Amino acid sequence: MISSYVGENAEFERQLLSGELEVELIPQGTLATRCMAAGYGMPAIFTPAGIGTEVAEGKEVRNFNGKDYLMEMAFNADFAIVKAWKGDTMGNLVYRSTARNFNPVMAMAGKVTIAEVEELVQPGKLDPDHIHTPGIYVHRVFKGANYEKRIEHATVRSKQ
Repeated sequence: MISSYVGENAEFERQLLSGELEVELIPQGTLATRCMAAGYGMPAIFTPAGIGTEVAEGKEVRNFNGKDYLMEMAFNADFAIVKAWKGDTMGNLVYRSTARNFNPVMAMAGKVTIAEVEELVQPGKLDPDHIHTPGIYVHRVFKGANYEKRIEHATVRSKQ
């Protein structure tokens, strides 16, 4: 498993401790940049993140202008599965809020990118200025179903 964060997942913890799962933890910005590099056709990036830590073990270090950088390989994924708020049948995607953190760069990194959208529209219905992932990166798109829309309810004490 390659990840920047694993959270408090009991099954993940069990598999890691039993040796069933090998894990590579990557700083979040480095992971995002590795995905972006794959989309741009770049074989590698250089980053200062991880210098002098366990992350640097076995990796090439280069010095630029007196500062050390780790060489990290682009994150080329066989498949990328992303979720967008809206998309058109040509694969152009629009994300909402924090879905814009990793979905656009992950869509670029996949040899085959599959997008699930909440709303599927015909080409020309999306404002070109609002498209976050161009359809050139998306190979399959489908409309998902049964989205749970959580709504927060403020709870206040009643006046006594």
